[in-house]
Amino acid sequence: MRRAGRQVQEGSPMENGVGQEPGTPEPAAAEGIPPPRAPRARPRLVFHTQLAHGSPTGRIEGFTNVKELYAKIAEVFGISPTEILFCTLNTHKVDMQKLLGGQIGLEDFIFAHVRGETKEVEVTKTEDALGLTITDNGAGYAFIKRIKEGSIINRIQTVCVGDSIEAINDHTIVGCRHYEVARMLRELPRAQPFTLRLVQPKKAFDMIGQRTRSSKSPAEGRVASGKETLRLRAQGPATLEEGPSPFEEAAARRVDDLLESYMGIRDSELASTMVEAAKESPGAAQLARGLDSVLGEFAFPQEFVAEVWAAVCHPGGGAGVAGGGVGGQQRPSPASSPCIPTPPGAGGDGGGVPFLPPAPS
Repeated sequence: MRRAGRQVQEGSPMENGVGQEPGTPEPAAAEGIPPPRAPRARPRLVFHTQLAHGSPTGRIEGFTNVKELYAKIAEVFGISPTEILFCTLNTHKVDMQKLLGGQIGLEDFIFAHVRGETKEVEVTKTEDALGLTITDNGAGYAFIKRIKEGSIINRIQTVCVGDSIEAINDHTIVGCRHYEVARMLRELPRAQPFTLRLVQPKKAFDMIGQRTRSSKSPAEGRVASGKETLRLRAQGPATLEEGPSPFEEAAARRVDDLLESYMGIRDSELASTMVEAAKESPGAAQLARGLDSVLGEFAFPQEFVAEVWAAVCHPGGGAGVAGGGVGGQQRPSPASSPCIPTPPGAGGDGGGVPFLPPAPS
């Protein structure tokens, strides 16, 4: 079941809290009738931001999705929104574990990483997998989130985590989603050189020379449980929600691992969306239909959907990544499972589906 959230509107003099509208007179009470309760003021959410390579601190508000967030940041610093590659929370460093996704804690500080130098590298695909994991910023730029140790890309020292992929063989990919870029890289023929045009984020002095491979972390950029967060959505208004529960955080990490194994991408917001859908689906078949209706462009394979449903609703008993769970968790009892119980003949938990993921790009 989806966590309840309330829509965000502007107008209150309080920052990230609730207060009374200034100048609002107390309503007059009729004789013998108690005065009506003063209306609850609308929350005004104000966030602090800086450019990651160094800038004064700005204040932004009134955004409901990532594109609007970038536009607000750009307006504060007098730059174009297309200059922003991605944002991190509470650190100016290129730290993929602190990457801004679909949720922002009300006390989080936003650092915007802007375009730096452009570079071109020639790569020869000697193996099927390049060793890249791709994500995107939700506003048209795909970039490198992880580089696998010992991979083809790992041996090219000029390619770094955080680099935006602007073109493949002079074919621009600006505006493409992460899964589209990963598919393009997978489909490149072996033994044939190709060129990547990359844009690295502008670095502060203390970041020059940094090359991180961004290992996995249990946090993976998520907000701590129990804290209220602003949930940004691609469609519809932003909402205030409680932070994800420990179960939801663990389930989203398992789904994100499956996204990387099957598709060569990581996307914490997409993973959270799939967790919510799985919790409301009595079986893998119903989940597949639900995902097709809202995420049809991904064309998820049937075995992947079965793994996702098992990873969310039966984390200790499926196959592959889902079956292993996180930390070897046991299959939850029906009373503790947050998912809709599976009716007879609804497809089970997908435990018999083999795990046959294609290699990430």
